Amino acid sequence: MVKGGPRLDDERRRDMAGAYLSGAGRYDRVRPGYPGTVADWIVPDSARTAADVGAGTGIFTALLAERGLDVTAVDPSEDMLAVLSDRLPDVPAVRGTAEHSHLPGDSMDLLTLAQAWHWCDQPAALLESARVLRPHGRLALVWNQLDVSLPWVHRLSRIMHAGDVFSPAYRPSFGPLFTEPQDLLVRWSQELTIPGVVDLARSRSYYQRASPALQERVESNLLWYLTDYLAFDPGALVRVPYYTHAWRASLLDG
Repeated sequence: MVKGGPRLDDERRRDMAGAYLSGAGRYDRVRPGYPGTVADWIVPDSARTAADVGAGTGIFTALLAERGLDVTAVDPSEDMLAVLSDRLPDVPAVRGTAEHSHLPGDSMDLLTLAQAWHWCDQPAALLESARVLRPHGRLALVWNQLDVSLPWVHRLSRIMHAGDVFSPAYRPSFGPLFTEPQDLLVRWSQELTIPGVVDLARSRSYYQRASPALQERVESNLLWYLTDYLAFDPGALVRVPYYTHAWRASLLDG
């Protein structure tokens, strides 16, 4: 877990992020969505154009499109963007990153990064966001977290090697180009089958970079924890508690 803003070193960050260049189908099936109230809070009333950077399979992109925005999706993974294009055929998809989006300058009213900030070279991503946004355009960061304040979820996250990403106290720096950020935290839960929880673990970068023996150990530990220790019926739906933390800030005058 990233507690106070220190980033993974560049080599480690690139290696772990590379796990998401494939496996888009599973990712799309089991990764949680986002509360609509978060999207409502992020989108400015006057916004017409938006870019969802690190869009993956379009889980957050879809919320922006549903709110009538002209959205462009940006992601480095062809596999992820193929799933996104099937889901959102009217949304243009661009291969790029937060640091090099390949979007035109001064072109977007809103730029979002959902579940992607921890993979970024953050100073470079902020510079690129400032280049792409129109004057007073908004930058928004969003991430889902397993609610590890609950002891059973904390142990679940440890077995899954989920992390998760940031501690609740983490406050991202938007640098000198943006206004002081505001935040919103929304608690909710996702229902998954027992195999779905295992698939959730399989969708994590730790699992995808692990050896087959370590992958098998993660899966067997999860099944023991859920069906033996917590005594869930194998056919049960598990309500997994989350919270979504969102941050927004506006581009300052140059």
